[in-house]
Amino acid sequence: MKFTYAELFAGIGGFHIGLSAAGGTKVFANEWDKYAAKTYSAWFGNEQLVVGDIREVGVRKQIPKHDLLCGGFPCQPFSIAGVSKKISLGREHGFQDKEQGNLYFEIIKIVKSHKPKVVFLENVKNLTRHDKGKTWEIIKNLLDKAGYEVKYSVIDASGWVPQRRRRVFIVAFSRSHFDQQVIDKFSFPISKESEKKLNSILHRKVPDKKYMLSDALWSYLQNYSKKQRERGNGFGYNLVDRKSTAPTISARYYKDGAEILINQKNWKNPRKLTPREVARLMGFNSKYAKQHGFTVDFPIVVSDVQAYKQFGNAVCPQVIEAIAHEIARVFNLQKVFNAQRLRPSTKKVG
Repeated sequence: MKFTYAELFAGIGGFHIGLSAAGGTKVFANEWDKYAAKTYSAWFGNEQLVVGDIREVGVRKQIPKHDLLCGGFPCQPFSIAGVSKKISLGREHGFQDKEQGNLYFEIIKIVKSHKPKVVFLENVKNLTRHDKGKTWEIIKNLLDKAGYEVKYSVIDASGWVPQRRRRVFIVAFSRSHFDQQVIDKFSFPISKESEKKLNSILHRKVPDKKYMLSDALWSYLQNYSKKQRERGNGFGYNLVDRKSTAPTISARYYKDGAEILINQKNWKNPRKLTPREVARLMGFNSKYAKQHGFTVDFPIVVSDVQAYKQFGNAVCPQVIEAIAHEIARVFNLQKVFNAQRLRPSTKKVG
């Protein structure tokens, strides 16, 4: 089943790749960060990309008609780490975060204006628990009042890539387009841990020793970890086995690489993953892209710092594709249902 989609908070195109692989055609994309937009444009062109704050560029007027509206709206106001940091700095979090927390309401404005058949969103798993569940109730209720049946699930990307990355995915179906019995046929894909492990994405030979931690940074992380253990708060860093599945990588990875550190033979200290390895860890690999008609080799066109931020904020395109195939199946089921309903009755009258 073919469908069109508009992409909000496009980032570097995880939704674009996954939806296109499932038969979708992009008609619009919006991204506010100039560095992410630079990467997106280098990979996919900028013909349909509008760069700027969703609240200021008038996207509601610019977006053409589409079947599906998608986006991974900013997660920092709702993530465990993000909330902790904002509280420590005396800042508001959740919907009270004026910079990023209220962007969900912009999505609702677009939904009400364009009435897409499906709304497809992604965020951190903590979204459903933020503010004792009150945030999640608001998110569901606004979609419900707009005429949508909300389905959601926390899915681990380790079913597709060697990374334990749990995110909440929301798929909302328009009740004015889909019959309830068709909506009830939708199901999220089941994640089973991939046989691929961390060594499948690592360089055979690391291109530059700059990725090794300095003596000062390695000493700091070890001391910090010791203090955290004594307080019962965790370890502070992860030395990861090459034959295991990596923990979640975040946008802060550029700071010290503490989430995923690799021991290297003949190197004094462990190292961070390179930006190319992080790209592969997130599912941005040329083999997958070419299987679905993309010719892009995902060149890294920004600094290492920006690349780490972009991949840490990205969504795994393989997970998007798996969910999108289910959405496409529901589109097709509704099409069949409509055809059967319109079919003339063959029963004799009288």
